[in-house]
Amino acid sequence: MNQATHQAGTALITGASTGIGAVYADRLAARGHDLILVARDRAKLDALAKRLASEHGRAIEVIAADLTRAEDVRRIEQRLREDAAISTLINNAGVGSTSPLLASDPDQLDAMIQLNTTSLTRLTRAVLPGLLGRGAGTIVNISSIAAVAPEILNATYSGSKAYVLAFSQALHKEVADQGVRVQVVLPGAIGTPFWDAAGISVQQLPQDWVMSPEDLVDAALSGLEQGELVTVPSLPSLEDWQAFDDARRALAPNLSRVKPARRYGVA
Repeated sequence: MNQATHQAGTALITGASTGIGAVYADRLAARGHDLILVARDRAKLDALAKRLASEHGRAIEVIAADLTRAEDVRRIEQRLREDAAISTLINNAGVGSTSPLLASDPDQLDAMIQLNTTSLTRLTRAVLPGLLGRGAGTIVNISSIAAVAPEILNATYSGSKAYVLAFSQALHKEVADQGVRVQVVLPGAIGTPFWDAAGISVQQLPQDWVMSPEDLVDAALSGLEQGELVTVPSLPSLEDWQAFDDARRALAPNLSRVKPARRYGVA
């Protein structure tokens, strides 16, 4: 193993069998990472692993796991805690919905929250001690533009992705000075099987909205290399995000005060 390969380490990618996760697997293998691919569909994982191993010559392991199931989450947590070769975690697994709250199955909403937020949090918590102990590593969390434009999709989905954004921003503050990079990616509409599961065909969307997963991942990796905490691949001007974030931060001094604002008429 050469020094560059050693430095790359192993990347664990959730939701890796198709779409964004599969493209991350291809791109990271091409950059010298060994891979651990996690998803529910073992057959798709095996096919992807065989192709990537042939094309890139990397060691690729597959783990069939359903991250809405606590026992499967615990299996992946254990691997993240114990495998010192893991240098990168890509929290990509997620599910969406376009149905209003009252038209949604509560059990399906619960599974969405489990996958989009709880599992992501637990996996991040599991990998973090090792990364901090080695003073290096990368955590990439896939959020959504719904985090800042919540009216676009299902209320629970938008809320879960807002959690991913806030979680990532706060985590960055906790670990940035200890050698661990955190990035949160906010995709718009991406041409993946996500939309079928969400209850709408991607063909029903305006086609000038729909980015390919390849372009999305390439932009996200470029943003990571540029040191971005928040990457919004579709946003033409970075200054627009900076203005948005500056406005958010400007609220901070007045968010907690001894008295309510005068407009509420509280004596």
